[in-house]
Amino acid sequence: MPNSQCLIPNTQFLIFIKVDFLESAIMAGKTLTANKMRSTLTMLGIIIGNASVIAMVGIGEGAQEFVRQEVESLGTNLLFVIPGSPKAQRRPVARPQTLVWDDAKAIATQVPGVKAVAPQLAAQERAVYSNRNISTTLIGTTPEFLPVRNFNIARGRFFTELDLKRNEQVAALGSDVAETLFGDTDPIGQQVRLKNLSFRVIGVMQPKGSTFGRNQDDMILLPLTTLVNRIVGQKSIYGTQITFISVSVKEARMMKATQFQIENLLRRRHKIIDEDDFTVRNQKDLQQITGAVTGALTLLLAAIASISLVVGGIGIMNIMLVSVNERTKEIGLRKAIGASSNDILMQFIIEAVILSVAGGIIGIAFGVGGVLLVAVASPFEAGISGTAIIVATGVSGAIGLFFGVVPAQRAAKLDPIVALRRE
Repeated sequence: MPNSQCLIPNTQFLIFIKVDFLESAIMAGKTLTANKMRSTLTMLGIIIGNASVIAMVGIGEGAQEFVRQEVESLGTNLLFVIPGSPKAQRRPVARPQTLVWDDAKAIATQVPGVKAVAPQLAAQERAVYSNRNISTTLIGTTPEFLPVRNFNIARGRFFTELDLKRNEQVAALGSDVAETLFGDTDPIGQQVRLKNLSFRVIGVMQPKGSTFGRNQDDMILLPLTTLVNRIVGQKSIYGTQITFISVSVKEARMMKATQFQIENLLRRRHKIIDEDDFTVRNQKDLQQITGAVTGALTLLLAAIASISLVVGGIGIMNIMLVSVNERTKEIGLRKAIGASSNDILMQFIIEAVILSVAGGIIGIAFGVGGVLLVAVASPFEAGISGTAIIVATGVSGAIGLFFGVVPAQRAAKLDPIVALRRE
């Protein structure tokens, strides 16, 4: 029985608080709607701030996803072996050509974690068909190029080991090259001239798009032996010179160990004592570096955009202070008929919070719309962050609460007699 008697007043107190808060919220809403223009202009800073934060974070996340897809489009679990030392990679001069085909063969046969290896030799040539021509990149490689670099054939076939051994004059065209040279004509079986030699088109590659600014559809793939013996010639006394080696590793967990083994193997083969004449790049490291850069840029953009939220909060405080001065008699009258200082304090804080939260919601809508618009007009995917939306809404409410306290306290401290006498 004593417990029941204790519960009744507590319940009544909670109901009173709830009704009192609801009444203050209703009064705050009526006051704000009575001054629509002022309320809208006050919310503008919060709207712009929230829209900017959501848009910047969304665009940043879209850029991160875009870069991740760019790296993954190169292949799966890849290591890239490039001629020249790490220092030479940073110099604005041509890299020394220190890799040969035998290096690629040694990597494929002597490193346990390697799944497949695709050596590449690149050259620039003009391809001609009938009265059409195009300057494009010739890539001499091996049949392993398709699985290692994640390329696929759209029509026809790719060259085989037999084509490689026989130096066959066959070619697989990138989709852009096929479109430029042949248009609506089926290129399979047609002859393309490269350096006054005829090459039979045996395949057309599926569109791949651009990766890091390089169009992967603007190229012609040839057997490596054919490119060396028929077009560019033998340039190294140590074997068939190549410009790039792509290495596919069996499992992601073996990437570091395989990289270490490849580096040791090439050091022994090249009899290196001091500085390496090659560089091994790890696809995972590349993903981490690009992800860290785009992530830092996203945070920077969001931090810059969030400044406008603070500006919007200052605008709310400024307008609320003006509102206190304008409504002095109203405050005095309410106090004279029984309203407490807490009632006045609550009403003005609620007004500030309503302005900031409403502005935040409208700003989020604009921000999401901006992200979707950027996704339509650019290669970036729409990266709408739920976390950013929740944080932005919470920050908006906190800003309204923080910057609304000073005007609310000023209104609550007004003496009712002085307020009623004020002109």
